[in-house]
Amino acid sequence: MKISYNWLKQFINIDWDAEKTGELLTDLGLEIEGIERYESVKGGLHGIIIGEVLTCEQHPNADRLKVTTVNIGADTPLQIVCGAPNVAAGQKVPVATIGTTLYTAEGEAWKIKKGKIRGEESHGMICAEDELGLGESHDGIMVLDPKLKVGIPAAQVFNIENDAIFEIGLTPNRADAMSHYGVARDLKAGLLQQEIPLELITPSLSAYHVDARSLKIDVDVQDKEKCPRYSGVTISDVTVEPSPSWLQSRLKSIGLSPINNIVDITNYVLHELGQPLHAFDAHKISKNKVVVKTCAPGTKFTTLDGVVRELYEDDLMICDDEKPMCIAGVFGGIDSGVTENTHNIFLESAYFDPVSIRKTAKRHGLNTDASFRFERGIDPNITEFALKRAALLITEIAGGEISSDISDSYPIKIEDFQVRLSFDNAKKLIGEEIPRETIKSILTSLDIKVNNVTETGLGLTVPAYRNDVQREADIIEEILRVYGYNNVGTTEKLNASISNSSRFEDYKLQNVIGNQLASQGFFEIMANSLTSPKYMALSNDLNEDHNVKMLNPLSNDLEVMRQSLLFSGLEALAHNINRKRSDLKLFEFGKTYHQYAENRAEHKHLSLFVTGNKNEERWNSQTQPSDFFFLKGTVESTLERLGLKRLKSAPTKSDVISEGVSLSLGKKTMVDFGLVKKSVLKHFGISQNVLYADFNWDNVLEMAQHNKIKFNAIPKYPEVRRDFALLLNNSVSFEDIHTIAKQTEKQLLKNVNLFDVYEGKNLPAGKKSYAVSFTLQDENKTLTDKQIDKLMSKLQSNFESKLGAELR
Repeated sequence: MKISYNWLKQFINIDWDAEKTGELLTDLGLEIEGIERYESVKGGLHGIIIGEVLTCEQHPNADRLKVTTVNIGADTPLQIVCGAPNVAAGQKVPVATIGTTLYTAEGEAWKIKKGKIRGEESHGMICAEDELGLGESHDGIMVLDPKLKVGIPAAQVFNIENDAIFEIGLTPNRADAMSHYGVARDLKAGLLQQEIPLELITPSLSAYHVDARSLKIDVDVQDKEKCPRYSGVTISDVTVEPSPSWLQSRLKSIGLSPINNIVDITNYVLHELGQPLHAFDAHKISKNKVVVKTCAPGTKFTTLDGVVRELYEDDLMICDDEKPMCIAGVFGGIDSGVTENTHNIFLESAYFDPVSIRKTAKRHGLNTDASFRFERGIDPNITEFALKRAALLITEIAGGEISSDISDSYPIKIEDFQVRLSFDNAKKLIGEEIPRETIKSILTSLDIKVNNVTETGLGLTVPAYRNDVQREADIIEEILRVYGYNNVGTTEKLNASISNSSRFEDYKLQNVIGNQLASQGFFEIMANSLTSPKYMALSNDLNEDHNVKMLNPLSNDLEVMRQSLLFSGLEALAHNINRKRSDLKLFEFGKTYHQYAENRAEHKHLSLFVTGNKNEERWNSQTQPSDFFFLKGTVESTLERLGLKRLKSAPTKSDVISEGVSLSLGKKTMVDFGLVKKSVLKHFGISQNVLYADFNWDNVLEMAQHNKIKFNAIPKYPEVRRDFALLLNNSVSFEDIHTIAKQTEKQLLKNVNLFDVYEGKNLPAGKKSYAVSFTLQDENKTLTDKQIDKLMSKLQSNFESKLGAELR
């Protein structure tokens, strides 16, 4: 949410710099995420000087150019070549001096330089209004008031506004601060706590009066649950035209584009007071009747953006006697809005049920300034005040007269909240005792009325616009944020209890593996547990019937809880690859969620993602692409770190992996890993290979608890290595060699390793060569050559008889 500091100062007379004010707002819970500088004219007219044209003569080499001399208050006049048809001696004009930066209508910067135009030197530029950003005309240069003093900055003449714009990261509960007035209200409370008492300046309504009762529009609120309050008034004989510059500047400063004076005023009051308003062309309201109701499901309605939408049965609509005109609190209709031909308007100010507005906005995929406020809950008691404020601004800016009494449907008043505060509970939650007078002062500054005071606490009335303050804990939070979290002291001692927890606790093992993966170059990600139901179509392993669906989804892409960690991980990969970060190693601990016939289930997983090169590009080493065996080594080292060995290997059954392996222990699958299918990657716009491992963390945790650590003395006697180069059929795997070797010798054979594979030239068809090393060791004595030779002969014989191997 953007807040203009200059606008804010209309409500509270503060002279602090923007940075200091931003710090106080952040301390009050309105976090300032950034402060931007705003100028009503881009560039602020820096370098633009008021000059006087002394002479104006025809350019000797161009019919359409003039050579002028211009006095800008310097020691010598400037010679400037000008092509404007209206330039003449004696004029006061704006002059862009050498080095001045100007901006095009598209915002592109260009600098004034000394140059020659058709052979004549030019030391600046006499400007038209569009070149300065002061208008759109380019018919000629700006001719200024002849009484202006030569040499003064143009910024002084045109009253350029400089502003600081706060970007506030507003939390959803702070609906009361969704306006400049609301932020000023908080700022006043914070300043009072710093012993700076300032009054809150509210817009005056003393000039409001009904000029005539010539245009009455009846209001019929049929759905009072969805619309507890609805107010309206008519204004006749208005002139719809562009807004004055001050109003346009206010809206532009917070990122809004001016439309016309009527619409701009409704937007102005919305951001000023937090009350959304809507103006209807009264001529387009059938039979001068406004009906607030729901329409038949399937009714077609065209909104202001030209989109034809199909209404739902619960969508609250503002209708006339014949047709819908506006989606209540969300978006106006194209056939009832204000245009340049509008002369009479009906101005609406209402309070709509937040839940109803939120559901309607989400159903139609609309997010407007009005719905943003209505769905969080605005002040139900400010509708009439805001209506009068807007009506006064309209008559002041657009002319016309107020032509009806205010129609105000408010059958059941929304009452303020009654809360009891205990001083003891406040002390317990805050951690120290705040003086009672300070507590009362803070609450009063927040418009919270103190009804009664006892030795033990306070009886309070909280205004209805603070719909987030309804409990004692909420009151204490309000006290603390205004008192200042930084003002609460810290204790000199720290109390802690010793926990007797198992070393197999989930978080402990998660930290162990997380640290190991990080040391191997992996980065941890935390993806959203909400995802798109469209991903279900990418895998037959996922069942749409098992989706845990959101009752009130934030968007169409966040409708269900994820059944797999794969897709959120691929989203992260795609995001990074699209930003030129293609060498990635990521991991995530997360849960999957499933809806079954009788219950719901959550399963913990660890996912690994590897793509691109193993290492960064360097001058002294070559990059190597990540491959299946790199992921395999990472997977095995992860399981070994938890003591899980002797796993059974089999081809994976996962249908999102094209080539992969499944490792299991007993009947429990530990992990599936391999290359992600191209068809899945294509959906995310990923063209490079992605390796993926999916650990069933629940199974890993269960099996890790059964692991028994064994301690052995370090062997005193040396180990011996012998190598075989075996010529084998292509169908023979290293696992076959490993199994036979272990069966041949269980005591002395400590390790079997494949260190080279060769296929191709100089080998018979259907053959390959494996270079295998064997590590031998006797823990009780040194091996003799005779023992070693005997064992190697036995291994050779078994390889030849069982695998058809030949020594090369």
